[in-house]
Amino acid sequence: MKEWITALLMLSGASFMLLAAIGLVRMPDMYTRMQPATKAATLGAGCMLLAVAVHFGSVGVTMRALAGIVFLILTAPVAAHMIGRAAYVLGVPQWEGTHLDELKGRYDTHTHRLSSGAEDEGAEQTN
Repeated sequence: MKEWITALLMLSGASFMLLAAIGLVRMPDMYTRMQPATKAATLGAGCMLLAVAVHFGSVGVTMRALAGIVFLILTAPVAAHMIGRAAYVLGVPQWEGTHLDELKGRYDTHTHRLSSGAEDEGAEQTN
């Protein structure tokens, strides 16, 4: 039974990794490529680490695998956010099909300050 669970976890992890690789190739720009690179790849690696924990079954291996999963879950979104922010500041072009840029006109690339837009709403209400 343990072998079947391990095989299922490894197969699902490999499937998520394959989906991440396909997403990296198919997505049109850097901003949309971050989605499969972080979510699917993190889930795939997490499933594979969980398969390692199930297969070996020792406390030491299980704790290391769980620590690896927690590390991936905590660091992947932060890394994707920082990469996306750096790309935006550097002016990496967005895909032509992007309909909404919520930072446009609100983010000052020189001071790295972001206005919330509340200043604009307050000015509109007083007029």
